[in-house]
Amino acid sequence: MITRRHFLGASAALPVLAGAPAFAQPGFPDKPVKIIVPLPPGSPPDVLARVAGEGLGKLWKQPVIVENRPGATGMIGMQAVARAAPDGHTVGVLFLTHTVLPSLMGPLPYDTSRDLAPIGNLVWLYNVLVVPAASPVQTLQQLLEGARKQPEALTYASGGNGSPAHLLAETFCQASGARMRHVPFRGPSEAVTALMGQQVTAMFATASVATTLVESGKLRALAVTSPERMAALPSVPTLAEAGMQGMELREWEGMVAPAGTPKAIVEQWNRDLFRVMGSADVRARLAQIGMTVAAPNSSEEFDALVRRELEHWGHFVKTKGLRPA
Repeated sequence: MITRRHFLGASAALPVLAGAPAFAQPGFPDKPVKIIVPLPPGSPPDVLARVAGEGLGKLWKQPVIVENRPGATGMIGMQAVARAAPDGHTVGVLFLTHTVLPSLMGPLPYDTSRDLAPIGNLVWLYNVLVVPAASPVQTLQQLLEGARKQPEALTYASGGNGSPAHLLAETFCQASGARMRHVPFRGPSEAVTALMGQQVTAMFATASVATTLVESGKLRALAVTSPERMAALPSVPTLAEAGMQGMELREWEGMVAPAGTPKAIVEQWNRDLFRVMGSADVRARLAQIGMTVAAPNSSEEFDALVRRELEHWGHFVKTKGLRPA
């Protein structure tokens, strides 16, 4: 159910990991480790993988290689993870889109629940609601008033049906009562270009993309989806500050291994990842692109989150009658 207070992570918070064993798997890792990112370099999952990999490399005294395998809305990279040897030396970044794909695309070349071993949810990811710099819309309230007075006259862009920007905007519209028409594009870059060209009214963009364009005067930020103002955009109000009390929207990104990876190795990945993510430097670097490090959580808790998301977005796709863009 979509409610006024809805997290794209499906739950308000994950419980803090308690009582995790502190025993390392002997001899692991004994060779270079690979983190597969299903999106191009510079994307939020890529940044997360590189920041985490840098810390793990220092901790493990082994190279941690980030391999970008974009394509097919993230399916190519995740299929590579699912088919990798289950020895812990290959993992991948799993994110919101992967829990929408099974319902949107039909049978996938892998099973999200069966072929992947969740390690942990690492970050919550926040976005920025932006309009063209030349838009007459100056505030969130003006956008909402226009959408309510002229249902479907205003539009919002996304990188395609079922993309995070689409899901975020649709949740926002349902919670606020605004009726805006969805205009899907072939990827977020094309959507942002259309927004700057005033072909659409608004868009929820990742902080890493929005920050540069707002600072350069190409876009105007109306609000951020984080509970507090973003370090990268300190003058932009939160949704609550802009007039939508009790509404916070967020995505998630975590790590998964191939199914069959030994439990002890999964636990070591989990333990060492949160050791790296607990660094003040790591937290600050990720905050600059709209990410908040998640509280330590177990592989079982992340698995439960993924299963809830599969169910939630499966219902969403069915209700909306979505088809691939």
